Amino acid sequence: MNPIIRNALAVIAGLTAGSAVNMGLVMAGAEIIPPPAGVDVRDVESIKSHMHLFEFKHFIAPFLAHGLGTLVGAFAAVIIAAASKIKMALVIGVLFLILGSINALMLPTPVWFVVVDLVGAYLPMAWIGARLSARVQRSA
Repeated sequence: MNPIIRNALAVIAGLTAGSAVNMGLVMAGAEIIPPPAGVDVRDVESIKSHMHLFEFKHFIAPFLAHGLGTLVGAFAAVIIAAASKIKMALVIGVLFLILGSINALMLPTPVWFVVVDLVGAYLPMAWIGARLSARVQRSA
């Protein structure tokens, strides 16, 4: 297969896998740590109007979802990519960082969470995903 097409498919697969993990963890997190009364986590307007009720514990699942979604997406992209594997992982990290930044602008999220999330959940986890996939590929 043409390496350019394979790398494009790697990015698409990474975004798809990472997004699935992200959404799954956000929804599971809402079941494990219920949101404040009256909040529908599937409705952005509900989250916006009730953000003042959110406590530290309510930000654990979103942070894990963002970080692990990026890690899985980068891992998948590196496994599928034909070349420039670290670059493919970082492309996933940058794309999720952009999406996370848009999310941070849409929601009145506390500044401490925005900083921790944008600094810790995207590029570092993409790099870790790339390193993990390299180890898996070497041992196979």
